[in-house]
Amino acid sequence: MTGIYLFDLASLHTRYLSVRQAAIAGNVANANTQGYLAKDTVPFAQILARTGADMAATAQSHLQAPGLGVPVRTDKSGWDVLETSSSVSLEQEMLKASEVSRQHNLDVGVVRSFHRMLMSAVRSGS
Repeated sequence: MTGIYLFDLASLHTRYLSVRQAAIAGNVANANTQGYLAKDTVPFAQILARTGADMAATAQSHLQAPGLGVPVRTDKSGWDVLETSSSVSLEQEMLKASEVSRQHNLDVGVVRSFHRMLMSAVRSGS
């Protein structure tokens, strides 16, 4: 049996979310600063890929089931652009902050559930 690194992964993701939240806060704080360029972090998947902790599948259909893809809108041309000298869009920053909050709540829920499961196994002697 291999080690379970869920807590390490959750800790790494939480640190990533902290850095991303700081970047978002900096963007909002400098929204009216002339010449300021909005900043964001690289996606967590790229950071995870650097650690060597890639996902493994025992069957091809485990990770990519046909027809289960979630459509994602990548074109951001639909955003209203305010006439400022800053590249910060407060609407986008609010959405990013909401995404960070949602991801953090998900991490906390997963860790809490895993902790309960672990404590239950310890109490039962399994």
